Amino acid sequence: MSETYDLYRQGREHLAAGHAAQATVPLEKAKKREPAKASIREALGIAYFRIRRFAEAEQEFRTILELAPVDHYAHFALGRCLEKQGRPQEAVGHYRLATFFRPQSRDYRKALEALEH
Repeated sequence: MSETYDLYRQGREHLAAGHAAQATVPLEKAKKREPAKASIREALGIAYFRIRRFAEAEQEFRTILELAPVDHYAHFALGRCLEKQGRPQEAVGHYRLATFFRPQSRDYRKALEALEH
């Protein structure tokens, strides 16, 4: 296994254990090694979100969308980051895209409906 994958796995384990702040350390190191790896950026974005570093989480999810514009989860997560930063109008657009790309998701629909009403 590569050292980058080991760092990613370590970060995911910290996230799973509820230690988001600790997860950022190995995930940031993994991102430096493979900046175009969406899975690393997603885990890092989740960690940043959980420790309320919303602007940094936003940047990770925006980068994922540059790499994969139809990533439904990245649109949803970006919407959540924007909403937490007091930008609901921007969030609605990403919730709509998340719902479009994955219409079966109740979570995506609920988030969209909450801001549209």
